[in-house]
Amino acid sequence: MINDDAFELATLSAALRLHTINVIGEANNLAVAENLFRSLQPEVLVIDIQFDGQEAISLVKKLRKLNPALGIVITTACPDIRLLGLTAKDLPVGSQLILKKSISNLEVITDSIRNAMTIAESKSSAAWVDSQGSPHENAFASVLSAMTDTQIETLRLVATGLSNAEIGRVRFVSEKSVEQIVARIAGHFAITPDRTRNLRVLIAGHYYKWIGAPRH
Repeated sequence: MINDDAFELATLSAALRLHTINVIGEANNLAVAENLFRSLQPEVLVIDIQFDGQEAISLVKKLRKLNPALGIVITTACPDIRLLGLTAKDLPVGSQLILKKSISNLEVITDSIRNAMTIAESKSSAAWVDSQGSPHENAFASVLSAMTDTQIETLRLVATGLSNAEIGRVRFVSEKSVEQIVARIAGHFAITPDRTRNLRVLIAGHYYKWIGAPRH
């Protein structure tokens, strides 16, 4: 298991062991994770996708090359990985994605772990595990699914603090186009114009809330 949140790592590992899952190693950084993998040769890897961002995905791909049959279970607090700058195509085939809130039902993750190797061998695309989220979570996921990749990427850039002009330069579009995209994003989140509130701050608030920040 790989997770940089010590509490999550300890509690989930303990819970899985109580449910007869043999957790043979725990790591809180990528270097330790790779060393443990090489020495212990686990059959399944459970990793927090928000653990060191893109570097975590690079590590998962590297470990899958070392063991093509490696089962991969990815946990995340974010209901749409596009918010993290990723798509299913960026993940190794057979990867299973689990929303962290669903782990309160341990059967969701234990079943995924037990089935991980079989799914990996099937070469199917990375996919979410059905976790029966709350109506609020499902409604938000529906809002995100209605947003285009361009809107999601612009949302990410707004949340990092870039101005419309800066986003335009990054995306090679006009500042006016960015303004229109930001307005559509606000519409998806039902944010209405209000001189007493900063539109960009409200949009950024939605982004950080739904990627699970702050983590510490």
